[in-house]
Amino acid sequence: MDAATTFVEDSLNGVIWNLVPWFLVAAGVYFGLRTLFVQIRMVPDMFKAVSERPKGKDREGRDLDEDYGGLSAFKAFTISAASRVGTGNIAGVALAISIGGPGAVFWMWMLALLGGATAFVESTLAQLWKTKDSDGNYHGGPAYYMTRGLGWKPLAVIFSAFLAVTYGFVYNAIQTNSIAEAVGGSLGSDSVALKAVVAGVIAVLTALIIFGGVTRIASWTQVIVPFMAGAYILIGIAVVVINWREIPGMVELIVGHAIGLEQVAGAGVGAAFAQGMRRGLFSNEAGMGSAPNAAATATVSHPVKQGLVQTLGVYFDTLLVCSITAFVVLLGPAVTFGRDDIQGASLTQSALADSVGAWGAHAITFILFFLAFSSVIGNYYLAQANLQYLTDSKSAMTVFRLVVIGFVVFGAFGSVPLVWALGDTMAGLLAIFNIIAIVPLGGVALKLLKNFNQQRRQGVDPVFHRDMLPEIANVEYWDGSDPVTRRSEEDRIAIRQDRDPR
Repeated sequence: MDAATTFVEDSLNGVIWNLVPWFLVAAGVYFGLRTLFVQIRMVPDMFKAVSERPKGKDREGRDLDEDYGGLSAFKAFTISAASRVGTGNIAGVALAISIGGPGAVFWMWMLALLGGATAFVESTLAQLWKTKDSDGNYHGGPAYYMTRGLGWKPLAVIFSAFLAVTYGFVYNAIQTNSIAEAVGGSLGSDSVALKAVVAGVIAVLTALIIFGGVTRIASWTQVIVPFMAGAYILIGIAVVVINWREIPGMVELIVGHAIGLEQVAGAGVGAAFAQGMRRGLFSNEAGMGSAPNAAATATVSHPVKQGLVQTLGVYFDTLLVCSITAFVVLLGPAVTFGRDDIQGASLTQSALADSVGAWGAHAITFILFFLAFSSVIGNYYLAQANLQYLTDSKSAMTVFRLVVIGFVVFGAFGSVPLVWALGDTMAGLLAIFNIIAIVPLGGVALKLLKNFNQQRRQGVDPVFHRDMLPEIANVEYWDGSDPVTRRSEEDRIAIRQDRDPR
């Protein structure tokens, strides 16, 4: 596997990742300036949007949301969080520090702050150009805004194929790989038999879930992700409290190494920047075009609401969960930086065990198992949504599901450097394709944001109808047919009074 790793890392990623960081930074700065830094000034609106529930009612007061399809904002948030919060937060961050040094954490933070604006734009666009299937479920994402917004069907097809392969196959292999590494670390074994057991368990559970459809996926992630992420955050806070005297020195080390004021053996500033960008993108996915697929499934009254929700998802993932891992690792025993001793989940395990005792390593295994498994489910959903864009064939879907399970098994036996290098390759390509599409569509997202803010200033819950912006073509499901897009009587009165104060 060493030859394969060298080829992927040096030949492929050596080219792709000379471009990707600048795409991400440029897009984040561009959208941040054009939206007047929506990712910072509208944080309160993000929390309000994620807690909203669809409000469609008939005249008798019965809930009509099920009849009209779609998911609540919170369920859509958990689907995207299931993909975001997983091995990238526990194993990926540790890997970034192991290779790139503590400065990698700083660049992960910067990417999250810049990427928040990009996440807002891509998810808002996904909501605008969503569609509905025969079962009443919404679908959307980059493939749809590439086709309907830009008329770039060939790029949409290429993107969908790449995303289906990335999330269905490569990323799911990474999840299983990290689970196997964590279980091996807990049990002190790296045997093939143990990996086979891990692979078998994850494969069976995956097979049981992925044939259940999006509603079941949403229900699983809605329970698993908040509970396990919460448990991990509490453990991390305990570590920070225990080691509170070392926090100033840790922060100084992170910032100092990132900007070249402090040097650590085995990892220069360039390595810190590269690893921070790679692991940041893998973790929060801002600009990669994956979260918009989940954003499009939500039943909301205005597209901007999902843009805000998914921006919050970026912050939750990187600024909170990833930071917890970084603090656990950097407050633990001294780390050997560089490529001579690459560590992922095992580094987090050993660091936590040093702070709280041996049980910490087992706790990481338990938490990582569920977070990674929920990521498998979330990844599958994103892959499925893009395969459905390419074909409606049930046989193709069945074959795809079987191959997904095959890669889940493969991941348990692959080497850590190889599977992560493959993940970097696919993530970089997706980011380039997606950013090329959303930059020319940025003006549409700005119009939607302006419309949203105008209604907020009127004191009403923002509702969008395609007639509000008739110049935007190919908008299908913002025609007022969804109950959630119908104003309450109170808001109608407020609008009439605003127009005619007499």
